[in-house]
Amino acid sequence: MHFTKMHGIGNDYVYVDCTRETVADPARTAIVVSDRHFGIGSDGLILIKPSDEADFEMDMYNADGSRGKMCGNGIRCVGKYVYDHGLTDKTTVRIATGSGVKILELTVEDGKAVLLKVDMGAAILKPADIPVRLEGDRAVDVPVTIGGKEWRITCVSTGNPHCVTFVPEVEDLPLEKIGPLFENDDIFPDRVNTEFVKVLDDHTLRMRVWERGSGETWACGTGACATAVAAILNGLAQNPVTVKLNGGDLLIDWDRESGHIFMTGPATEVFEGDIDL
Repeated sequence: MHFTKMHGIGNDYVYVDCTRETVADPARTAIVVSDRHFGIGSDGLILIKPSDEADFEMDMYNADGSRGKMCGNGIRCVGKYVYDHGLTDKTTVRIATGSGVKILELTVEDGKAVLLKVDMGAAILKPADIPVRLEGDRAVDVPVTIGGKEWRITCVSTGNPHCVTFVPEVEDLPLEKIGPLFENDDIFPDRVNTEFVKVLDDHTLRMRVWERGSGETWACGTGACATAVAAILNGLAQNPVTVKLNGGDLLIDWDRESGHIFMTGPATEVFEGDIDL
């Protein structure tokens, strides 16, 4: 199998061009290639496929083989791949995902896409649609007990379910212990991605993320979008919001009138190769 290793500010995936290749068992393949000791090493596997409803389709799998609906950093890499590898000459690209069709605007320099702005669609705030087992029209600053401790959470879906909690400090949090407690709590029927966030100022947030199926990752695009929305809903930030992640920064702009979230950030190709599965 020929592959390309790419990352969006450290959130790395193995990409396969399925306009040319076929992956028979993507769930197993994701587990094999994601292993950082015996495989290629990644947060998961993303297949780039032809699409009847968009220019291309993004089919993603987490490191544990579970299927994901959407990845904000991953879709920027898909946009870069299809442009840089000559699959399209468009600088506005439509990508079908498990969360609907997303539109990418590419900034091109010297024939390469260097910056990508993604219309991530509208934020989903109704608890039943996220999903999270909480009452009301929105889950904003709700006290819950997880792991024997009370946390105040705000829940948002941006293609994936997210639980955002604001904390005084993030650097010393033992995410490897706390993250699985959130991910697997009964309040989240489809498991959840959890963002632990420190407010730096009203336009800047520092975030660490525990992703369902992958653990702590260096970045999460849908999580950065959910975090910005949560901060605005809680009166802690205002547009535009820079979210600082382990791997770099993302710029998030939430259009309150349309409900759509726009995410801007880079994408990087690391290397390509072949692996015998």
